[in-house]
Formats: sequence, C-alpha cells, structure tokens
Amino acid sequence: MELRARSLWLLTEPLHAVTYFDEECRGLGKDLGLKGFWMGYFASRTAPLGAVEPSLATAVLGVFAPGMVARALPAAWQLVSPAHVLEERARRAAGALRRIHPGLDETAAELSGPLLTLVEDAPVVARPLFAANRALCDHADPVERLWQLSTALREFRGDAHQCVLADEGLDGCEALVLTAGAGHVPKDTIRQDRGWSEEEWAAAADRLRSRGLLDPRGDATDRGRQERNRIEEETDRLAARLLRPLSRPQTDRLLEDLEDVARRILAADVLPFPNPIGLPHPDENEGQV
Repeated sequence: MELRARSLWLLTEPLHAVTYFDEECRGLGKDLGLKGFWMGYFASRTAPLGAVEPSLATAVLGVFAPGMVARALPAAWQLVSPAHVLEERARRAAGALRRIHPGLDETAAELSGPLLTLVEDAPVVARPLFAANRALCDHADPVERLWQLSTALREFRGDAHQCVLADEGLDGCEALVLTAGAGHVPKDTIRQDRGWSEEEWAAAADRLRSRGLLDPRGDATDRGRQERNRIEEETDRLAARLLRPLSRPQTDRLLEDLEDVARRILAADVLPFPNPIGLPHPDENEGQV
C-alpha cells in the first residue's frame, strides 16, 4: 500500500504543481495587485485557511523562514481577500491544465469520482492544510474540481510529512539542508527559495553534522540518506490512509488513469527538473508508477 501511496503522489503532484510553474499561474499575485511572486504564493497557498497570520502560516507550511512569510502576510490580506485568491488560483490552474491537455474535461469527470472518494474518507484531525482544501472540492467546472482534489490529496501528504519531520526532531531549515544534501532539491537555490539566511543555513548544517547526518561538504552521509529515506517511507505509510476506501483493483485503475494525465503534463516541460518541490524526474520513477 505504501508503494501505491508514493505513486499517488508522483501522479497527482504534476497536476497540482502547474500552479507554481505555469506562467499564467505564476502571474496571479501581480495581477491581483500583490507584490511579487512570493506574496502571491503565500496568499494562494494559505488562502484555504482564511486570512491567517504569519506565525500560523509558518507553522503549517513548515520549511519557510519566518521572516519570508512575514514579508507577505498579513499584508496580502489588505490587498485581496482569501476568497478572491481561491477563485483565481483554481481558474488559472484549470486553464493551464486545459492548455496542456485540451481533452481533459472528459477525463477529469471520470477521475473526480474516485479522487473524491479518497478525499471525503480521509481524516482531517491534525491535517490543517488538507482539511481546509477538502472543503473547497465542490467546483462545478470539472477541471477546476480535478485540480482541487489533487491539491487536497497533496496537502494531506504534506501535513503528514511535516508530522514526520517534527517526530524526527528536524526543524524546517534542517529538513531542507538534509534534503538538499541528499540531492532531492537544488542545493544551490533552495536556501534562498525558502528564505533562510546563510547564517541560519550554516547553523542548521552544523546541527546535522553533530548528528552524523551531513559531511563537511554539505552532502548527506550514509546515515543521513538512510534518515531521509526513512522520512519518506514513514510519509508514505501515513499517506497510504488515503487509499483505504478503494480496493486494490480500483486503486490500480485510478493510478493508471492518472498516469496518462501526469505524463502529458511532464511532457509539456512546464515543471523544471530538478525543482524545489522535490518531484523526481520521470526517469527516476521506473517501477514506481
């Protein structure tokens, strides 16, 4: 079941991720009068929670520096309402998916049934971003609904991942340093992408070295890679709860149907590799989907 949970993420993450990489989606913040991409990002990502304060947003998102979040929130809510952001992010994501896959409407209608089954059956306790996104899955537009369902599933896994990191005693910066050291995200850009200073990054690296997880060059040690793999495996275990309401044949059929959509998105070169969300290149997924 854990392997299928990993596959579910690999196949729904490309659907969700157009909101970060498609040019029209990236322009959401600017078009709404916000100051730059990152203010738009934090407004869009946290809008399901309402007009949240930076302390809550930082805690829920997990890996962003508090100062980076505070530069965007709550200032964004003085310029635009969460409801308007939610409307725009769904509309733009659906537009991006239709440009990539012009025949997606029919497929979206077929996929929404089993995806909705997963979303409605999943527990919300201790899963704040999932709970907030689950309440938004009633779009009349089939592609908007497909994107929102994929986003809810993605945030379920993300909430689980944050719980695992906390249980392993890793703070947000340490988690990123270890992930970069293991080669899962771009080491040369991820620090700035998540708002950490050089001093904060170096201090986190020192803490990881003291635990034997990082070598002097900043690469993960064998122990560090084992730790990183264990974090992903535990995340898979928790995310596998999503698949409980489907039989194995129903799950396999869903994954098969999602694979065609995901491959179209990946073939369109909208998503860069490597990328800051940690989605591996399709060639690395052999045997997983």
